[in-house]
Amino acid sequence: MIIEELKTLLDAEVLCCEENLSHPVYSACGCDLMSDVLAYVKDQGVLLTGLVNPQVVRTATMMDMVCIVFVRSKLPTEEMLELARANGIVIMRTKKRLYEACGILYTNGLTGKSSE
Repeated sequence: MIIEELKTLLDAEVLCCEENLSHPVYSACGCDLMSDVLAYVKDQGVLLTGLVNPQVVRTATMMDMVCIVFVRSKLPTEEMLELARANGIVIMRTKKRLYEACGILYTNGLTGKSSE
């Protein structure tokens, strides 16, 4: 799956790094606790979260994620968008709740397991 497909499936708005929408994504993680992302997530492609904090982008950078989707129409700060731009991470937001967004991606073939 590519990020463009995530955008379509989640009816999401791209907030930065639109030029990277063709990047492939092999797995996903839905989480609001960044310490859990650091402890348990390996080789993920997209992070779905409702947490609006610069630490989200820093965590995604450390975990080599290529996309962050903010749920419930959360709007990241300009500082967060600048961090994402500097690291080439696509930032999107969707009106969907975390549970629904994760379910949509899972039923369309994007699992929590890394592959390739």
